[in-house]
Amino acid sequence: MHHAFGSSMAGKSRPKTFVIWGTLLAAALVVGCSDQQVSFSKDVHPILKDRCGKCHEPGGQGFEKTGFSVVSYDSVMKGTKFGPVIVPESPESSSLMRMVAHLTDPKIHMPHGEAGLTRDQLDQLRTWIEQGAKNN
Repeated sequence: MHHAFGSSMAGKSRPKTFVIWGTLLAAALVVGCSDQQVSFSKDVHPILKDRCGKCHEPGGQGFEKTGFSVVSYDSVMKGTKFGPVIVPESPESSSLMRMVAHLTDPKIHMPHGEAGLTRDQLDQLRTWIEQGAKNN
């Protein structure tokens, strides 16, 4: 029997310290992952209003160009005149997530001409989308 620990471990059981370490590492990863529900009204909408509202509310340049508004949950989920920007449960497929995470052509990084969203803001948006982009 060959173990990843090398031939010196052949025929021996793993030391208990490795089992304990593996258990602690797994517990730390679970604690580090947020399974807390992210709320549109309490968490996501304030980010969108603060970081996107200047351009993406009626009268704003971004709204006039694309039709995308952050005024309400319904307007966010409606998306742009070109289609939805949020795909519930799929941040990778959500063009809004890709634009604010700067994973698109630099010409369409959002917020346009300003500093990007913080890591916490990106995480909140990503988690909300992963959790189904609910109106909560």
